[in-house]
Amino acid sequence: MNYPGTELDLFAEATHWKRYFSSELKPFVTGRVLDVGCGMGVNARFLVGPNVSSYTFLEPDLKLLARVPDHIDASLKDISEMVHGTVNKLEGRQFDTILYVDVVEHIEQGFNELDRAYSLLAPGGHLLVLVPAYQFLYSKFDEEVGHVKRYNKERMRSDLPQGATPISLYYLDSMGVLLSLGNKFLLHQARPTRSQIRFWDRCMIPISRIMDKVLFHSAGRSLIAVVQKPPAAL
Repeated sequence: MNYPGTELDLFAEATHWKRYFSSELKPFVTGRVLDVGCGMGVNARFLVGPNVSSYTFLEPDLKLLARVPDHIDASLKDISEMVHGTVNKLEGRQFDTILYVDVVEHIEQGFNELDRAYSLLAPGGHLLVLVPAYQFLYSKFDEEVGHVKRYNKERMRSDLPQGATPISLYYLDSMGVLLSLGNKFLLHQARPTRSQIRFWDRCMIPISRIMDKVLFHSAGRSLIAVVQKPPAAL
């Protein structure tokens, strides 16, 4: 399976954004970690902390998976493995943290995908999801990179596994909504330029960090969901 988009190299440079969303997810990233649809593995170094014991990179595009070693440091290489395929290939294994960072929006039946992942989650473990927000922002860019949908809270709740305990569900990057609207109605671009990515990452993300708090995370270009599998009964 080949990933249709060509934007991953550009977004790999969006370090302010990666630090921002990773800071929201990192407290839950512990133990045995599975990074589903990891792409080139660029998010791992922002997400891994001292409580991570192993890190599995799972990616259906073999060309992207082959680039993972270029984006992780030696300490992570010592505890990581790379697996080519989907969650079906890991049946019977268990993980303490399962990550879906900008992945579920590519899958028509997102609830089926997250249910399969949930079956791999150890009791007490966390499923962490980051997706693009608001269907009204769907644009030529979404189409170009293979997004089949964007999410609001209601749609995300309907896709989350039954029986999971909700921890968090909120929006990030409020200023990004304005940029996405500008692209959809004015620029009509299928692919952002490097200068546009840098402007968003270096100028707008710092503002979003402030405005998101002011708005109590009630709006944003991305949506975060964190759920927990109930701990095993004693």
